[in-house]
Amino acid sequence: MKKVIKIIYFNFAIFMLIGIIGCAGNTDEASTNDSSENNSDLVSTAEDTTETEESTSTSGGEESTTTTDDENDTSSEGSIVGDEETLSQYSSEQIEYARIWLQLGPNQEIDELNVRHIHAGEPINDNDDSSASYPEDVIQLAGSRLVDGSVTYSGNGDGTINVYDVPLRWDGEYPAEKNFYKDIIGNTELVHVDPNSGEEIIELIKLLNVH
Repeated sequence: MKKVIKIIYFNFAIFMLIGIIGCAGNTDEASTNDSSENNSDLVSTAEDTTETEESTSTSGGEESTTTTDDENDTSSEGSIVGDEETLSQYSSEQIEYARIWLQLGPNQEIDELNVRHIHAGEPINDNDDSSASYPEDVIQLAGSRLVDGSVTYSGNGDGTINVYDVPLRWDGEYPAEKNFYKDIIGNTELVHVDPNSGEEIIELIKLLNVH
């Protein structure tokens, strides 16, 4: 009888041991499953973070590209402005003629601005054999019509000119008195030329016809 009881206790102990081992195994499996699920969640979170950073980077790149395009447009507008006509495109002589006519020309509504260079020693009045001669090189500016008038001058190289009171066309009886021409030579007017640089100067330069 005692042997039977021992066998029963032995078997019961074995079943209990098997049950404990089984529970421990289930616990390890559950722990392993939980660990796997946690790792999966971490991987998913990392992927989401990476996608968010890539999206932000791409968005920033598009904004940067837009800014660059705007800068290019501004630069393009700047080149258009730089192509406008300025006085730097013309010679100092052309600018001088235009400035003097704008300041002293009798008529500003002209079709062309004629420039004639007269050398020292040439007669003041070609129609009068008794005419005195110019003591220096002079320049005569005139329009295409008598009504436009003229400006005859010599430059001093310092922003001033000597203006001769000489008409575009001589009227009267000749020979004139000698003192008449001497007065023209001796009574030149010293004029300071205004350094105008507006659109009127460029328009007059376009009308120049240098002989």
